[in-house]
Amino acid sequence: MRRFVIGQAKNLIDQTRRPRPHHNNFRLLSPLASDPIPVSSSRFFSDMTGSDSSSSLPVTIDSINPNVLKCEYAVRGEIVNIAQKLQDDLKINKDAYPFDEIIYCNIGNPQSLSQQPITFFREVLALCSHTALLDRDETHALFSADSIARAWKILDQIPGKATGAYSHSQGIKGLRDAIAAGIEARDGFPADPNDIFMTDGASPGVHMMMQLLISSEKDGILCPIPQYPLYSASIALHGGSLVPYYLDEASGWGLEISELKKQLEDAKSKGITVRALAVINPGNPTGQVLSEENQRDIVDFCKKEGLVLLADEVYQENVYVPDKKFHSFKKVARSMGFGEKDISLVSFQSISKGYYGECGKRGGYMEVTGFTSDVREQIYKVASVNLCSNISGQILASLVMSPPKPGDESYESYIAEKEGILSSMARRAKTLEEALNKLEGITCNRAEGAMYLFPCINLPQKAIAAAEAAKTAPDTFYCKRLLNATGIVLVPGSGFRQVPGTWHFRCTILPQEDKIPAIVNRLTEFHKSFMDEFRD
Repeated sequence: MRRFVIGQAKNLIDQTRRPRPHHNNFRLLSPLASDPIPVSSSRFFSDMTGSDSSSSLPVTIDSINPNVLKCEYAVRGEIVNIAQKLQDDLKINKDAYPFDEIIYCNIGNPQSLSQQPITFFREVLALCSHTALLDRDETHALFSADSIARAWKILDQIPGKATGAYSHSQGIKGLRDAIAAGIEARDGFPADPNDIFMTDGASPGVHMMMQLLISSEKDGILCPIPQYPLYSASIALHGGSLVPYYLDEASGWGLEISELKKQLEDAKSKGITVRALAVINPGNPTGQVLSEENQRDIVDFCKKEGLVLLADEVYQENVYVPDKKFHSFKKVARSMGFGEKDISLVSFQSISKGYYGECGKRGGYMEVTGFTSDVREQIYKVASVNLCSNISGQILASLVMSPPKPGDESYESYIAEKEGILSSMARRAKTLEEALNKLEGITCNRAEGAMYLFPCINLPQKAIAAAEAAKTAPDTFYCKRLLNATGIVLVPGSGFRQVPGTWHFRCTILPQEDKIPAIVNRLTEFHKSFMDEFRD
């Protein structure tokens, strides 16, 4: 049985290249002037048109926290809501649309697009979740010896071997030990398990730090533009001010220290105290990988300006070009001689990205270094309010940082699965990048890492005018038209913020490899039709 599983895993790379049978109904109709939704499905917009002003209920849109109203999250915003309604309507009105399925290219959610989980990780998780399996003879035929051994090791670290019980608020100590050892092996510098706070994905960690750092709208956080909407949403929810620094698209989304200094001084002139600098590396939505030299400059800037460095490193496994390599900011800071007393640094990691893509399991952690003991106590208090992160996510986070090693029974199948997924992602990124650059008016920087492309689209003035008439942003107008004509879901660049006067969209590289050619064809045909319709 195990030989069969290993053999299957070894073939994964070939399987990613092999076409699989699927519904081949990728027809594209020329969109009408307004790309109308069929009349039969117009009913599903009725619940998206606002609140009932005649309601006598105690909570109204005017009485809720104004910070909630300011908060926006485009990755699951208006276009995705429309797509979900379309998907429901497709089930009963299949012939009403020029496509037969909705393809979600809006969010980094790999397993929703048929990426398979890593076998070793799921075996260990299954055994930890259902411990009765460990006492059955047939388990040794169905599960690898190292997954059984790892499950026993993890269970021995959990009081009562109860994965359904609360843990320590920072996470199970033995799992934090494994994560710290993984960080140390990655960076070559010591890591303390007491610095690890386990979280339900990286997002709660970001929220916790915003709670800690923001006390009023006069507290600001430097964030990259374009940015992942988690940051703008979290800053808005906690009542702070987002201080933008613009990445340089012309230099491959470079981060210039001169831009950081300019925006810092501008914020100070407005009475804003900048508390921290957020950096996403590899970049989301922009896909760049920072050079180590650039990282050193960033660390030096934070040290000189007394800023907390918030390092979003959830895509650290997702690097696709041979001339770039991921370096953690902690490694860079320590290599510069900066220790605990020199710089405050929070690093975020998640099990949702990389090659594992365990988004729904909600696991992750933040490593908190360079804070005084009394501040650390407050961070722990905030973590304690949530009791603990979920145990399945904690287990997977420890496995991500401590996977099978050479000599383990699962090692060969694990490596085959990992390399198969990452190499396929690299090919998909390259294919989409090349296809986008062939389209009229679209330029797309190299996909160096992460899971996205963020092309710039030079829209005709007539299209911009049509968007204005429809009271929507031009890139949103384009993405809505694309969805209506093709079923492809993208996120407009305006949802990530961008240099004023420029328009973009974010596209994931996650649809399975055999679907990429059809996506390219749909997008190409739509774009040509759109440009012809609105040509100046």
